Amino acid sequence: MPRTDLLLLAVSIGGISLSAPLISATAAPALAIALWRNVMSVGVLGPYALLRHRAELRGIGRRALLLAMAAGALLAVHFALWMPSLRMTSVASATALVTTTPLWTILLMRVFGVRAPRLVWAGMCVAFAGVLVLTGVDLSLSPRALLGDALALGAGLAAAGYVLLGAGVRKSVSTTAYTLVCYATTSVGLLAICLVAGTPLAGWSGGVWWQIVALMVSAQLLGHSLSNRVVNTLGPSVTSTAILLETPGAALIAALWLGQWPPVAAYPAVALILLGLVLVARGGRR
Repeated sequence: MPRTDLLLLAVSIGGISLSAPLISATAAPALAIALWRNVMSVGVLGPYALLRHRAELRGIGRRALLLAMAAGALLAVHFALWMPSLRMTSVASATALVTTTPLWTILLMRVFGVRAPRLVWAGMCVAFAGVLVLTGVDLSLSPRALLGDALALGAGLAAAGYVLLGAGVRKSVSTTAYTLVCYATTSVGLLAICLVAGTPLAGWSGGVWWQIVALMVSAQLLGHSLSNRVVNTLGPSVTSTAILLETPGAALIAALWLGQWPPVAAYPAVALILLGLVLVARGGRR
């Protein structure tokens, strides 16, 4: 495997792993962080997309445009559920539960008639067993932690719909054009959610704004963009399996930086979830 791409993948995992602890540490409402993270991404991506992909953006078909906007709406739901969950349960639990996106993806594909190999179903059973154990642990801590778990699971489900819709759009639309439409729709959706919820969108210190910028750079530009860059050379199986390191990475950063040490009983549950997702990735490759 190309060493340069392996290094880029490691940087990507580091950026993604920093996301949850940084959100948890930022002294601003979770919904506002989600909004400004996407608005800033559009601000960075927009000028390049309008300069290099203006003709493509004008020529996007009606169906592709509607699917891209639907994907952006689901991404808004994902952020609106996951970011508040980080304030209600531990970083380790929220991250482990939101990474169940591949499980929801397999289930949604099955609804549309796509059959998965037995190894994938075995992995799903193992991962969902871990989910049950983890939610039981958090229920023993507090109902608030259990609600945070439910929000993180819902965020994983919304992300699965976003991934499936995006895969359909990407058959005829470039990554840059699709991402711009999707992120712009996500920003509009999150703005509407913030206004309905009465979430303040400003009035914080300069340090908070720099934390939001750091989140945008680490999670969006370095994290997801680099993983999309190396997936063509390393393959989806290696890339998706490696991204699962986000859970222990985020948990370690949260423990050392924020002092969030998960209860001992949570470790086996997180291990089961990761094991199940590895089996799903390997089965999906076959």
